[in-house]
This record gives sequence, C-alpha cells and structure tokens, in this order.
Amino acid sequence: MARPREFDTDEALDAAIRVFREHGFEGSSAQMLVSAMGIGRQSLYDSFGDKWQLYRLAVRRYSLAEQAAHLDALRSGPRAIDGIAAMVKRVVDDAGQACLGVSSVCEFGRSRPDLTEVREPIGASLRTAIAGRVRDAQEEGDVAADLDPERIADFLIASFAGIRIAARGGADPTTLSDLGGMALRALR
Repeated sequence: MARPREFDTDEALDAAIRVFREHGFEGSSAQMLVSAMGIGRQSLYDSFGDKWQLYRLAVRRYSLAEQAAHLDALRSGPRAIDGIAAMVKRVVDDAGQACLGVSSVCEFGRSRPDLTEVREPIGASLRTAIAGRVRDAQEEGDVAADLDPERIADFLIASFAGIRIAARGGADPTTLSDLGGMALRALR
C-alpha cells in the first residue's frame, strides 16, 4: 500500500519555482530542489516525475500566475492606457525578482518543443489581451492610430523581457522606471 503524500503539492511546486527562478534549470540540482521543497528525493520523483518534468510544471504554474497578474493590471484603471501603464509599472516594480519565463527562454529558446508547448499558448493569450487593450486605447485616442496593435503587443512583451534582464544585470530602479516610461512613450 502506497503511503499518502505528506506535503502540499502546490507549496512544494512554488518552492521549486523559487529555485528555478534564481538558478535556472541547469543550475538547480536535485538536492537544492528537495531541500527547498521540503520533500525527499523519492517524493520528488513520485509526485513530479524527473527534474525536467518538475521544471515544465514550474514554468507552466509560474507563467499562468504571471499571465493572470498581467491581465489584472490590463483591466485596471478607467481607460485602456491606464491598464497598459499599470502592466508596465508592475513589470518595473517586480523586475528585481528573476522571471522564470524570461530565464526559460534564455536558457532553452525553442530547443525543447515540450517546453515551447507549455509557454506558447500562455504567451499567445497574453499577446491577444494586450493587443485588445491597445485597440481600446487607440479608440480612446491614447495610442497612435497608425500603430499595429499586434506589433505593439510584441514590442511590450519584448520590452518586459529587456527590463527584467536589465534588472538582473544590476540596473537601478530609476533606469528600470525610465525603460518602462520609454515603452509607454513609444505608443503615442
């Protein structure tokens, strides 16, 4: 008879996310993971599969949480541009914390199709939501009408990655804020 799990799977996965955010896949050892997760090595394998399966689960959970936070920001404020600005501010404010989404792209690019399958639909959904808010902001007269909403969404997503990488590289809060402000100015 199998022993019941003696740990909270979501809490353990969140702990793995923290390790992967800071150290990436290659830099995270199984020992680092089980120590942070508060579980034994066999529990890691029984509950999450191997390290790669755990990483994919962590990227998925992290990406969904980030997407939800971005969508909440996009929907805030009385005008669409206010939501876009809130999303940019959120990225700037959180840039000091390593982003698992950006680091997974930097570490693997598209070399691992099973990881791309995790990231791509979440990214596409966010891109669609951003483009929709850009269209709304154009209708409200706050974003230049001659800009393509899909290209603006791509630009903002790339800007977010750049801001996060700049933060990891040691950019100070003023620089990060300026980068966010320049991204918003590009929409006018």
